[in-house]
Amino acid sequence: MDDGKYPILAREGRWHMLLAAGVAAAVHYLAGVAWAAPFWILLVFILQFFRDPPRSIPDTPDAVICPADGKVIALGEVEDPYLTRPARRVSIFMNVFNVHSNRSPVAGKIMERWYSAGKFVNAVLDKASLDNERNALWIRTDDGQDIVVVQVAGLLARRILCYVHPGARIARGERYGFIRFGSRVDVYLPRNAQFEVSLGDKVKGAADVIARFAPPAQEK
Repeated sequence: MDDGKYPILAREGRWHMLLAAGVAAAVHYLAGVAWAAPFWILLVFILQFFRDPPRSIPDTPDAVICPADGKVIALGEVEDPYLTRPARRVSIFMNVFNVHSNRSPVAGKIMERWYSAGKFVNAVLDKASLDNERNALWIRTDDGQDIVVVQVAGLLARRILCYVHPGARIARGERYGFIRFGSRVDVYLPRNAQFEVSLGDKVKGAADVIARFAPPAQEK
């Protein structure tokens, strides 16, 4: 399934792009190419940061898709701090060169949303999951599977944006938020979910499968 309904450049960056383009053009006009070159380079960086390309979303019913572009930095058994249950967690780190749109890993109903103010330590560190500013969504699928997806601020990321609220339905791969500038997303899964990625894997949001739910016969 293709999600070409989103713009190629994220709306969250419109003012950054316009300002950078205006400054670069003004310096170019007033002082010439040499003085304007750093500002044109800055504009290119901003354009690549706010890119939001369409993705082909997997149709496999039991698939949990990746919520963000980046690198898998943690996999394992943990205690889900939101639903207070044993869980499996996948953590994805987004550097400043990754796409920063966030996508829903599953289709379902948003049961709850939690925002927690916090610190801005390096998002690569495991303690960032509980210490940093973060926004968590609890999503329940139509099959009754519960997952929690958490946007975590990082050392440079000082703005978490989330556009959905409890009670709403969300589609798999639907764009629901954005983080500026470099950050992390954690996904808490049922304990019997099977990982489809390994540590160090580079993944693409809405395109790659990070886990699969266990078949009903294996659920306990």
